Amino acid sequence: MKKLLLICLALCLVFLMVAVASAADKDKAETVNGYVTDSKCGAKGAKDAHADCAASCVKGGASPVFVTGGKVYKIDDASKVADHVGHKVTITGELKGDTVEVKEVKM
Repeated sequence: MKKLLLICLALCLVFLMVAVASAADKDKAETVNGYVTDSKCGAKGAKDAHADCAASCVKGGASPVFVTGGKVYKIDDASKVADHVGHKVTITGELKGDTVEVKEVKM
């Protein structure tokens, strides 16, 4: 009976450790530099000279996107970058596939 109790306790500890480790992985935020531009121009709009065009395109219905390292990412919540369209920024968030989950944006 004691062996069974010890085995159950050990399994509970293992499951608890796995749960804590996976919760810690969810909070991994990266900080990356790049441009907030428009989905119409994408990576071609990742420059200071494109700022007015990017703002105009987003007002016209294009989605804001984040470009870093030549790769274009969708933005999970466009309202978080609305004041930064056309600007070079530092975004803290999580890159998931082709989308960035924005936690913080700094100029």
